[in-house]
Amino acid sequence: MNEPRPDSRRTVIASVGLILVLTLAALSAPRFTFVGVKAKAIAPKQTTMPIVRVWLSTADRRLKLQQQPDVVMTARDSLPADIVIDLQKRFQTMVGFGAAMTDSSAWLIQNKLNFFQRRALLRELYGPPPDLGLNMMRLTIGASDFSLKPYTLDDVPFGQTDEQLQHFNVTPALHDVIPTVRQVLSIDPGLRIIASPWSAPAWMKTSENLIGGELLPQYESTYADYLVKYLDAYQGYGIPIFALTLQNEPGFVPITYPGMEMPADTRARIVAQYLGPKLASRAQKTQILEWDHNWNQPEQPLSVLANPDAARYIDGVAWHCYDGSQYAQGRVHRAFPQKDAYITECSGGDWASAANGELLWFTRELLVTGIRQWARGVLYWNLVLDEQHGPHFGGCAACKGVVTIDSKTGAISRNDEYYAFAHFSRFVLPGAVRVESTKDDVNTGLANVAFQNATDGSIVLVVVNSNVTERPVTVEEGKTRFQYTMPRESVATFVWNPDQANAWMQSVIDWWKRHR
Repeated sequence: MNEPRPDSRRTVIASVGLILVLTLAALSAPRFTFVGVKAKAIAPKQTTMPIVRVWLSTADRRLKLQQQPDVVMTARDSLPADIVIDLQKRFQTMVGFGAAMTDSSAWLIQNKLNFFQRRALLRELYGPPPDLGLNMMRLTIGASDFSLKPYTLDDVPFGQTDEQLQHFNVTPALHDVIPTVRQVLSIDPGLRIIASPWSAPAWMKTSENLIGGELLPQYESTYADYLVKYLDAYQGYGIPIFALTLQNEPGFVPITYPGMEMPADTRARIVAQYLGPKLASRAQKTQILEWDHNWNQPEQPLSVLANPDAARYIDGVAWHCYDGSQYAQGRVHRAFPQKDAYITECSGGDWASAANGELLWFTRELLVTGIRQWARGVLYWNLVLDEQHGPHFGGCAACKGVVTIDSKTGAISRNDEYYAFAHFSRFVLPGAVRVESTKDDVNTGLANVAFQNATDGSIVLVVVNSNVTERPVTVEEGKTRFQYTMPRESVATFVWNPDQANAWMQSVIDWWKRHR
């Protein structure tokens, strides 16, 4: 697409500014009544009701985030509503949404797309709305199961050690991961990155292998130094790391790809004695997230957070979706309300339970319920995989990315997870606050979560209709309400602004974005 000339852009900006000035002047101009002239009776001014914009997706893929005709609100009445929104009851502030830029994802982006395809895809995924608006990313520190080969950032020949980390290097990431992340940062400089190691270098482990084993106690301080060197190395390439976890899935020891068991007492000790103090002394703030594993063992992060020496350095808890209940997040939050929650991994795939698609599950269970259970950010697993669910080294043989790149043609297809995340990431902006909304999904088959954006005060409501029949939905907020009939097995995002002046200004800004 041709870029507009600077003078054209200035003209558009000037035009928009002139419209705003004239409108504000007209609204604020004094009203005069001539003396001696009887004023005519003026009919009461009718209040303009907010307009609700609607985007819809259906499980049968007939609709994929397609905008529907606007809905006009009406005045609230005495009839009951399915969903009542209370803006006065406010919960967590949202950080954002994203996916993991695994080695496999970065390799596909760099090697299976040409320059123009790559630029277009990254802009689509990380550009501001109306693009997808992803603003979070997970990186692996060393290899994961979605790498082309196993490695860490300080590998030495078997039998040797490197306690001074003199052989530390990020060479394996220089060709694919680092260039791709830098391209994303050029699109969104505010990108929040969470980094997780799958294994310490083999010479630090009881197994002397990247697969299996635990961290040897004598290398706990060295392991903390290893993570700090990673932060410094990436910062040197202009890539700031928002948060670290000590170990991916520390309660699981894989047998086909790098992994490492790390019990709760080990994690607490490393944070309290080594990593926490090292990070606290740095000018560049990097958060520490505890656990980074499934919902089914909340006792693990609870025990680490119960250690005051470790808890003082821990900013939140990272969760995976593969076992247990989202309500574990709420349990930990109630015990430690000052600690944040993030969902850092969840993958869809071509398995039996996904035969009818995954739009509803990911929207309802991961996003709606996960956020209602205090998640400030939600990250999917692989951002990109190919048509063969790879490339990968062991591990999941049927996982899907947010998008699929055909390794032969470079063609891009968008999976159900793309649209599930889009119903949030395009509308719930960083800094938005989750607000109270009625929860009665058991009786109605309707799951929902609501937000208010900090930028313009707009309200975003995401509703999932899990019923196999269409379902009228009545929503009430303040002195207004609206009704909408959702198709069977569908997801809808509703957006409106109670402040009509802000809504008008936003429409002008949207127009300018479309025409710049």
